[in-house]
Amino acid sequence: MITDNKTRLLANFHIALEAVIANKLRSLLTALGIIFGVAAVIAMLAIGNGAQQEILEQIKLVGVNNIVIEPVSEQREENLEDDADVEEERGKFSPGLRLLDVEAIQEAVPGILNISPEIEVETYLVNAGIRRSAKLVGVTPAYFDVLDFRLAEGSMFTEKHMTNGDPVCIIGRSVVSKFFSKENPIGKRIKSGNQWLEIIGVMEERYVSEQSISKLGIRDFNMDVYIPIQTMLVRFKNRDLLVPSNLRQEERASSNYHQIDKLTIQVSESEALTPTAEVISKLLERRHFNVVDFEITIPELLLKQQQRTQNIFNIVLGAIAGISLLVGGIGIMNIMLASVLERIKEIGLRLSLGAKKSDIVNQFLFESIMISVSGGIIGVILGIVLALLVAEFGDFPTVVTLPSIVLSFGVAATVGLIFGIAPARKAASQDPITSLRYE
Repeated sequence: MITDNKTRLLANFHIALEAVIANKLRSLLTALGIIFGVAAVIAMLAIGNGAQQEILEQIKLVGVNNIVIEPVSEQREENLEDDADVEEERGKFSPGLRLLDVEAIQEAVPGILNISPEIEVETYLVNAGIRRSAKLVGVTPAYFDVLDFRLAEGSMFTEKHMTNGDPVCIIGRSVVSKFFSKENPIGKRIKSGNQWLEIIGVMEERYVSEQSISKLGIRDFNMDVYIPIQTMLVRFKNRDLLVPSNLRQEERASSNYHQIDKLTIQVSESEALTPTAEVISKLLERRHFNVVDFEITIPELLLKQQQRTQNIFNIVLGAIAGISLLVGGIGIMNIMLASVLERIKEIGLRLSLGAKKSDIVNQFLFESIMISVSGGIIGVILGIVLALLVAEFGDFPTVVTLPSIVLSFGVAATVGLIFGIAPARKAASQDPITSLRYE
């Protein structure tokens, strides 16, 4: 009995396959809705996945649970009703962001995992007759933990390096390729400005896309040279040696009087980002004599908001692509209903020769499923090609995933099954006598 059922199913499948092959053009036109629907789903999901991956990469670049403080020009709020108060307020100068602020934040603000001050200087690197512009960055070891930077080789700054301001450095991967392409740089020296620095470590290569550079305002870290922050203060630049009270208002507005150029603070909990930033803002404002010459941002929260927006956008794109699959299913049903009318005599003949109604149902179901499955296969190929074209010519990252392929193909097959039921039932419900007489 089971063998007989299998034989009947195979026979019905063979008849359906012959019908699809005999009407190639009609079958292709019928499948167009499914083809474009599946291609649209895959391409849209690939674009959405690419955007999500880019956001995750950006979160890695700015670090997890980080608060970033950067110096800005002075911003004052004055009450003009009392001239004496105005003059007194004008006489107050903020010392700017300093290492003393770092110590105050560490002592007063709870829940801080790491705190990383930075001092940046544009410089030239010289070695073996080659000169190349680069950025010299004075940091503490916490900098590498905060931004999740890893050493490819060598060692980290020691306590002795930090305390004495020793002329040592850790270089980016691009510095190695420019100056030490044929030798191990560890233990070698490179000149920055007027100072020779001993290389004690090399960073792992850090890929930064052009989109990340423009959106996040970050740079290509691979050409950076990192030195202990005390080395920067002693051997290169210490803006805190300038006395703010000796600078006129115009001079302060046009010069950078801040000792440090950036301060990154890593907190233990994501929920603590906003309240911690508010506490730090009040603390710094008080220490800077109510002069707001700093800006606090939380990159991770901004990126997560962008991620939520992208998720909504992905849902909308998926819904639009899903509608095209629905339209394709309706097209299959309409064509198959028309096919039933064209083949009434064939149906009557099969029924009169002993075919069961289930055989007729299976025949037409197989036809609609074959059309939708073949359309799904073509749609998958077209969707992958579209995703690759977008990535290649649209300068936009796309990621085609196996779940998106399985989802779109599964939906296509399901559409063929669902929308093929009505035509199949209509065909099976035909009266054999009436069908044989049909003109």
